[in-house]
Amino acid sequence: IILSLYPVGTAFLNKISIKMNIQKSIMVWVALLLLASCSRNPVTGKKELMLMSEGQELALGKESDPSIVAEYGLYNNPSLQAFINEKGKEMAAISHRPNLPYDFKILDSPVVNAFAVPGGYVYFTRGIMGHFNNEAEFAGVLGHEIGHIAAKHSAKQYSQQMITQVLFIGGLLVSKDFRNFADVAQQGIGLLFLKFSRDHETESDKLGVEYSSKVGYDAHQMAGFFKTLKRLSGEDGNVPTFLSTHPDPGDRYVNVNQLATEAQKTMDPSTLKVNRNNYLRMIDGIIYGEDPKQGYVENNVFYHPELKFQFNVPATWKTLNSPSQLQMAPADGKALMVMELAEGSDLNAAKTKVIQDNKLTVLESTNINVNGLPAIALLSDIVPEQVQGQVADPPLKVLTYLILYNNLIYKFHGLSATADFNNYFSNFQSTMRSFRALTDQSKIDKQPTLIKIVESGKNATLQQLLSDNNMPQSKMNELSILNGMELDAMVERGTLFKVFAGQY
Repeated sequence: IILSLYPVGTAFLNKISIKMNIQKSIMVWVALLLLASCSRNPVTGKKELMLMSEGQELALGKESDPSIVAEYGLYNNPSLQAFINEKGKEMAAISHRPNLPYDFKILDSPVVNAFAVPGGYVYFTRGIMGHFNNEAEFAGVLGHEIGHIAAKHSAKQYSQQMITQVLFIGGLLVSKDFRNFADVAQQGIGLLFLKFSRDHETESDKLGVEYSSKVGYDAHQMAGFFKTLKRLSGEDGNVPTFLSTHPDPGDRYVNVNQLATEAQKTMDPSTLKVNRNNYLRMIDGIIYGEDPKQGYVENNVFYHPELKFQFNVPATWKTLNSPSQLQMAPADGKALMVMELAEGSDLNAAKTKVIQDNKLTVLESTNINVNGLPAIALLSDIVPEQVQGQVADPPLKVLTYLILYNNLIYKFHGLSATADFNNYFSNFQSTMRSFRALTDQSKIDKQPTLIKIVESGKNATLQQLLSDNNMPQSKMNELSILNGMELDAMVERGTLFKVFAGQY
């Protein structure tokens, strides 16, 4: 499936009224149409209705970037960052919009994704960097994302008002009723999706082939990577993944291969680069999956080795961990728990700020003790604002715990619609009351799984080589996908391939 995702800053999201009724929406749409102007599409050359100027695109990208970095964090790998800077600038220079101030970043996320923001911001996660098996695969996806920017797909979607704010946790669509809760919205849980059409995706695929071919890469490798992504689509994981944020315009493997063959008719295919070994050596040692130092869930317990705390997570609930907060939700998406740091180290001051920021109507406030730690528990209502005499959202009820530990205040919120609150209260309370100091050294010392690049010493199947490297049977399918090969694929002696190192 294929469609680019644009997380944006809270400041921009707050400018979009999601409580606007139909009548007001029509009035705004008419006003925008009166102000609209036609501009020429850089790729097609056709004139199109645009409500976003290039200056506005640049401003949106500049505003969005800090929120995206705060949400995911940057992956600290100078050589890999230098690589995407070099390749990104090279490809941007031959694109249809070479004058944009492009910016390329690697996000510290295990999610397999790449996306672009208007104005020239392009992001790759370390998750997708670990799944590429050569430079040509990377170049094809890079070209696809630059293509979205070059063809002004995001600007078109703004012009068509295809804007939806949604909440995601661990692959679940969570109730939109939580989006106006300040301590949720301020941490970037709101994601702005620009729903690209299949035509947009097809166009970006064509541009990915065109751009990667122009800078000397074999675009057939781009087609091959879509096979890897297709295999990943059946795997559980956090969103946004590439295949959950890009709608599939059809049989991408076949279509991109055909495009690549057409592009190479005027080229000497033997001169086109793949650069498998160079790329694999570059990602040797990259972190695979969750980085334990940022916190991890194991057997329904969340551990944070650096801040040395732990608490229980309800069984079957999905989690989404970021540098700024941990989000948890049940399968029905009707409840949400959020844990993050509050400002300062004074419980009463933190309580006052939580009440003010979230416009809480406090029903109960109690000074309590949580496993020897001073804390405050609040039970509150949130009555939604009225829009032209009508209540836009159902009322929410919130359980809040503020816990003082090591001169930091940990803030928990458990919220749901008032009608559903009693169904989740025990989950909220059990999680919050389980917060305690982490003293188990084995949990503190947990190391990440790393991708290790090794060389085949013989002709053998991938499965035989993985077994020779002591990879467990339970990881065989995962490593097959990671290597972009089937387990029964024959691997020649001297070929580089991926295994796991560290704890896995």
